[in-house]
Amino acid sequence: MPRVLLVVFACALALAGSAGAAAPARVGIFFYPWYGTPAHDGGYLHWQQAGHSPPFDLASSFFPARGAYSSSDRALLGAQLHEIRSAGVDQLIVSWWGRNSVEHARLPAVAEAARARGLSVAAHVEPYPDRSVATVEADVAHLRGLGIADVYVYRPFDLPTADWAALNSRLTGVRVFAETGLAGKAAAGGFDGLYTYDVLTFGGGSLARICAQARKQGLLCAPSVGPGYDARRAGTDTRVKPRRRGATYDSMWSAALKAGPDLVTITSYNEWHEGTQIEPAHARSGYESYEGAWGLRGARAERGYLDRTAYWSKRLAQHVR
Repeated sequence: MPRVLLVVFACALALAGSAGAAAPARVGIFFYPWYGTPAHDGGYLHWQQAGHSPPFDLASSFFPARGAYSSSDRALLGAQLHEIRSAGVDQLIVSWWGRNSVEHARLPAVAEAARARGLSVAAHVEPYPDRSVATVEADVAHLRGLGIADVYVYRPFDLPTADWAALNSRLTGVRVFAETGLAGKAAAGGFDGLYTYDVLTFGGGSLARICAQARKQGLLCAPSVGPGYDARRAGTDTRVKPRRRGATYDSMWSAALKAGPDLVTITSYNEWHEGTQIEPAHARSGYESYEGAWGLRGARAERGYLDRTAYWSKRLAQHVR
C-alpha cells in the first residue's frame, strides 16, 4: 500500500497524509541545473563535454535559444521556471547527484524560485558515486528537510531489491518512485510508484501495459513522455529517436493519457546532451532545430514544444475529470 502525501496546488503547497489514497493527476518535468559559464561559474559546465568549445560549439544536437547559459543565473532560472509553469507543469523534478554535487549546491535556489511560481519540487536521485540504499536513506531525510516529499530514483535496481524494500518500509511522509517498466519489481522493492524516463526504451506503445500492471500492484504510475532523442554531439551514443516535427511528442502524450496515469512526467525540460529538451531552441547552422514542428517557423517554432505542452496539460486535466 503506497504511503501517500497528496500534493494539492492552489497558491501554496498543502500536505495531508492519506494512506492508500490516489495522487491527483498532474504534470512533472525533469530539470537539469548543472550548466555553467565563465561569467557566473568561473568556467563552462556541461556545454564543453565531449571536447566541444563553447559558446557556439556545444555538446548538444540542438542550440539553446538562450545560448550557453548558467543554471546559477537567478534571472535566467526565474525565466525558465516561469515558462515551465505557463506550460501547465506543476512539479519540477530536479536532477540531483548527491550532497557533494553542484546540483545540490544549487537546489535551494532552484526550489525557492520554483515554489514562488507555484511549482512543487521533487528530487531525481541520480546514480552518484558510491550511492547505496543507506546513503539514499540519509538523502531522503535531508531532502525532506528542504520540503521535498517526492523522490524519483534513477536506476534503482543497480542496488538490491530487498534492500529497497527494507528502506521503503521505514520511510514516512514521502513518496518514492522507481525508474522501471517492471511493476512487479517496483512493488517488490516497496516503492510507491514507477516512472519510465527513457523515451527510447519505453515508447508510447508500452505505457498502457506498464500502468495497468502498476495498478494491479497498487502502485502509482507516472509514465514519461518526450519529444525525441539525439545525443550524437554529446558523446558516443548514435541512437536517434526523431522528433517527426512534433508527431513523436504528440503520440507519446496521447498514449500516456490513454494509460490512465496518476501523473505524467516529461523527459525533459533541458537535458540538452540527449536532445530530449523542450526548452526553446534556436535554428543555427550545424544543429538540429524545431523548425516545421506543427507547421511553425521562427520564434513560434522555438517555443513550440512549450506551447504544445500547455495543450496536452489541459487535455490531461479534462481527461481525468
